[in-house]
Amino acid sequence: MRAKSFPIAILAVILSCTTFAGKAQDSTMLRKHPPKERIIDKLFTGGNLGAQFGTVTFIDVSPLLGYKVTDKIGVGIGATYQYYHYHDKFYDFETNVYGGRVFGRYLFTDYLFGHVEYEYLNLETFDFKRRRVDVESLLAGGGYIQRVSDNVSIVAMLLYNFTESVYTPYSNPIIRVGVNVGF
Repeated sequence: MRAKSFPIAILAVILSCTTFAGKAQDSTMLRKHPPKERIIDKLFTGGNLGAQFGTVTFIDVSPLLGYKVTDKIGVGIGATYQYYHYHDKFYDFETNVYGGRVFGRYLFTDYLFGHVEYEYLNLETFDFKRRRVDVESLLAGGGYIQRVSDNVSIVAMLLYNFTESVYTPYSNPIIRVGVNVGF
């Protein structure tokens, strides 16, 4: 009986070693080829919300949607809506500004990045005759990211408008502070 059980024991040891070796090989394969990242994992959203009240009332809503091309490069689009109202005893002016933008960012470090943006706005002029004009801007600069959690960060940017005109609604330098949220 012992002679017959010895080959069975050897067979059991060989099978278990093969099974463990197969599992070790499978886990090695998983480390070499991690699961593909989903597109939604590379998306981020955010933007700016701003308000000022008084003689000048200003409300800004500027959402954005971005895509992380790599760990260091992000691109995206954004929309802009601004309400502006100036009122004093001599003058009363109210208008709406709307438009959009496309942008690119490059992370130099975990906290510092470069930012380039093309922005298109449609706004009412302050000329003698009220009319709407299109304003195109090329902005560039840098920023700082402060991560709050894995998916939320506060973003501060200092930008310069290289195509500033008499109709540009803000002057250089442009300071923006907003929030980004990953999915």
